[in-house]
Amino acid sequence: MRLILLSAMVIVGVIAGCVESKETRSGAQSAVNQAEPSTLDALFSHPSPGSIPGGQSGEQIRLGYELVVRTQEFAAPYVGNRLTCANCHLDAGLDPNSSSYVGLSRAYPEYRARTGRVVTLADRINECFERNLNGKPIPQESHKLRAIVAYIEWLSKDVPPGSRMAWRGISMIQSPKPPDAVNGSKVFIARCAFCHGADGQGTMAAPPLWGPQSYTVGSEMARVPVAASFIKSNMPRTRGWALSDQDAYDVAAYINSQPRPDFHEKGHDWPKGEKPADVPY
Repeated sequence: MRLILLSAMVIVGVIAGCVESKETRSGAQSAVNQAEPSTLDALFSHPSPGSIPGGQSGEQIRLGYELVVRTQEFAAPYVGNRLTCANCHLDAGLDPNSSSYVGLSRAYPEYRARTGRVVTLADRINECFERNLNGKPIPQESHKLRAIVAYIEWLSKDVPPGSRMAWRGISMIQSPKPPDAVNGSKVFIARCAFCHGADGQGTMAAPPLWGPQSYTVGSEMARVPVAASFIKSNMPRTRGWALSDQDAYDVAAYINSQPRPDFHEKGHDWPKGEKPADVPY
């Protein structure tokens, strides 16, 4: 299995849907650290490719990387659309502006308001496969699920346990005025269609943003504020922060006004309340 140098890779990407807003976690602290509040602000730092260990452990980490970057090939039985993990977790989880994997394993197990229970990192990965990849969960005993966990744990190894990670999730922006999907369609054609296609169905350069091959209504990205915040900091690719807050909201409203797959388990979400007002169901 070949390892592409993590420090040199640029995953052509974009909007896919496996991001999380800070409110999704409902402010809950990691279940393993509830007794002691965090006091340390961690610095964003990830290990170099040269630090991947040898032997079986290293092979597991490398497989996890391949599953993230080449999801369609390495996890085909569990994917139901044309997205990959790296469409959202840009640069295979290294980009601090797009729900980076760095430090993520330090936060789990964690209570999530959407499911109303404490979930493990493996559970969270499978949520992404179901909601964002419109697929099905990888069996808990699968070596592939263990490999993704191992990859994230390796990326997190230099982050102190219990520390605050300012880069976790995505930084939310506010809409200066109500989103305008009509203006969003104009912004989309001018700034997004070259990569995603005028019909939003994706190209060789970028994934589909709506239709049967895109993320489901149960994805975090189906929420306009979440999509807008991701767009603001990451789009157009390699030129994040190029759109105004209003344009980011408008194009997010346009994209999320288009048809996309349903998520059949959505009726079980937020069983204890706390459902955000912008959830589209």
